[in-house]
Amino acid sequence: FIIAACVVASVLSELIFNVLCKRKQTVGDLSAAVTGLILALSLPTTVTIWQCVVGAVFATIIVKCVFGGYGYNFANPAATARVMLLIAFSASVAGGTMPALAEITSGATPMAVLGGQEGTLPSLLDMLLGTRGGAIGETCALALLAGGVYLIIRRVISWQIPVVYIASVFALSFAITGDLNKTLYHLLGGGLIFGAVFMATDPVTSPKKWIGKTIFALGCGLLTVMIRFWGAYPEGASFAILIMNIVTPYLNMIGEKKNDGGAENEG
Repeated sequence: FIIAACVVASVLSELIFNVLCKRKQTVGDLSAAVTGLILALSLPTTVTIWQCVVGAVFATIIVKCVFGGYGYNFANPAATARVMLLIAFSASVAGGTMPALAEITSGATPMAVLGGQEGTLPSLLDMLLGTRGGAIGETCALALLAGGVYLIIRRVISWQIPVVYIASVFALSFAITGDLNKTLYHLLGGGLIFGAVFMATDPVTSPKKWIGKTIFALGCGLLTVMIRFWGAYPEGASFAILIMNIVTPYLNMIGEKKNDGGAENEG
């Protein structure tokens, strides 16, 4: 129901916006459906349907359509909407529900436990297979990694951003904790892999050149770790991606040759 609510609300929002603003209808490119799907997968089942609708409308109209539609949005719509929902409805959006395969049905998410909340960490095998708490699409690290490899092989996304992002979180987390076991929980927990594969690689809001991609991914990793260890929220992937999306236009300028107008002066 959460996935359906987000997808339907996102598609209808774009359709109605285009009709009211007398713009060319763009729902056929399915970008609105993808936005709704990614948003839904980044949410736990503790959210209500009306919150899903609010998030999907915000992502589609405020973040994308107002700025000109797909290709002109300043940030990843799903990541931005998740941040908005997390700030506005933290009680329900910051939670997590155990999947049906888990032995228990409720409890603190692994990132919340690592952040100091009372609870028990699942085994690393449970983290890998997804039998632990979290958002709908973030729990099974194995499936997310397989999806990332598939997208890289098909050249839908480039490898630099997800690989550098995940590797930087691993390196920084190990440097802070000095504990490999805890570092692996930080690697497999939260929305890190989901965000690195499906949000940070958005072709519209991520840098075009390899050096920009590398700096972008390092920035995402640094911000994610800072928020996780010293921020008010146990998870920081969406915040990190949103912040680095805003910096992307400047990263795209790295390596560009400045035009000093010499050719025009010669003419």
